[in-house]
Amino acid sequence: MSKPPRFDLLLVLLFTVIALASNSVTVATPITQQFKEAPQFYNSPDCAVLVDEDESDGEASILCSDQAVHVAMTLDTAYIRGSMAAILSVLQHSSCPQNIAFHFIASATANASFLRATISSSFPYLNFRVYPFDDSSVSRLISTSIRSALDCPLNYARSYLANLLPPCVRRVVYLDSDLVLVDDIAKLAATPLGDDSVLAAPEHCNANFTTYFTPTFWSNPSLSLTFANRKPCYFNTGVMVIDLDRWREGDYTTKIEEWMELQKRIRIYELGSLPPFLLVFAGNIVPVDHRWNQHGLGGDNFRGLCRDLHPGPVSLLHWSGKGKPWARLDANRPCPLDALWAPYDLLQTPFALDS
Repeated sequence: MSKPPRFDLLLVLLFTVIALASNSVTVATPITQQFKEAPQFYNSPDCAVLVDEDESDGEASILCSDQAVHVAMTLDTAYIRGSMAAILSVLQHSSCPQNIAFHFIASATANASFLRATISSSFPYLNFRVYPFDDSSVSRLISTSIRSALDCPLNYARSYLANLLPPCVRRVVYLDSDLVLVDDIAKLAATPLGDDSVLAAPEHCNANFTTYFTPTFWSNPSLSLTFANRKPCYFNTGVMVIDLDRWREGDYTTKIEEWMELQKRIRIYELGSLPPFLLVFAGNIVPVDHRWNQHGLGGDNFRGLCRDLHPGPVSLLHWSGKGKPWARLDANRPCPLDALWAPYDLLQTPFALDS
């Protein structure tokens, strides 16, 4: 009796038929992506023991522990391939990977069970929780920007972390989904925030700060005084260390929303969720070494052309901008630096047959 055809061969045939049915290079991408299981990563001997192995609710304890490194990321089907690579890079370069707690924010309308199962299947030992984000809470405040992808409500979830995460999470490292770490995230998480700073991020004071706001903003006598008593510098909100206790005490979500409401009435910026952060925090953050956000690797927001690394050491590579490494690799048009992202790609392609 002949053997039944292998499942992976059937997948090959399926996606070959789909690819032949269209001239688009992206059609062969599976609608439901399958990911490989990542290796299990263990703490080094000098890591703190956060949970007794016999404790039944160990995961919940880590997700609330002050000694854990708390990482917040958004999660959706469009960027999940990037998210999986980012998670793998964090674990692979951590000296205490079992002491990392992941907090994923997903749209309340998303299939949370699918997202949760996808993470669990690739990272069976990951300490994580998925939190629903009500898109309608921010949709009414979003103004159109220079790139439609920037208008996704989930892009604004970082402004609501203090509300979404439980009060026991007092400090968090927020990471975008289009990046990989090549250093221990515990170093970034331990950034001192001083006596009163709410967040820390790499600053870029050589950038032309005025370009992030419209002439309407700068010509308004009242608005132009917003930065009068501080030295504002651009910072990328894709990598931030946030003191959630101080955020809650200062009600900074409301402050950000107030600027968004003003933007709906008179257009004072063009760039989605970044400018409200700059309006509230620029000039009042703790600067972090630039190695922790080598950003802009996705090119600009219009063409997404290839870019080189900034001078200096690298701890985190960030493909902010229009071009994403997985899309360029799939299209056989990668940028040179996309080769640094590829080793963290967990996508299980139907064309990779077992020997």
